[in-house]
Amino acid sequence: MGKNVGGSPFDRNEFAAIDQKQAMAKRCSHEGVVAGAKAAVVASIATAIPTMASARWLPWAKANLNYTAQALIISTVGGAAYFIVADKTILATARRNSFNKPSISDEL
Repeated sequence: MGKNVGGSPFDRNEFAAIDQKQAMAKRCSHEGVVAGAKAAVVASIATAIPTMASARWLPWAKANLNYTAQALIISTVGGAAYFIVADKTILATARRNSFNKPSISDEL
């Protein structure tokens, strides 16, 4: 047992493990953000085309869906797609990484 220098309760391996967990969490969240953004773009485009087409050609939609309502429909679908896909991606990445824990000695 070595002497505890500086009064820190952690040793070097514990700091490395904390840094490794923090880096893995950042990577998981970044993958979730990228996947969520892609899904939001696709969902917004897929929603915008029929929403705008129906507001132009269908009598009920033409009478009841003004520009604000159309924008609200499209942005709601895009936001929902972002959060759903980002959440699923982060959880899947975290689950995958929890089964494949690299050892600290491999990283140092």
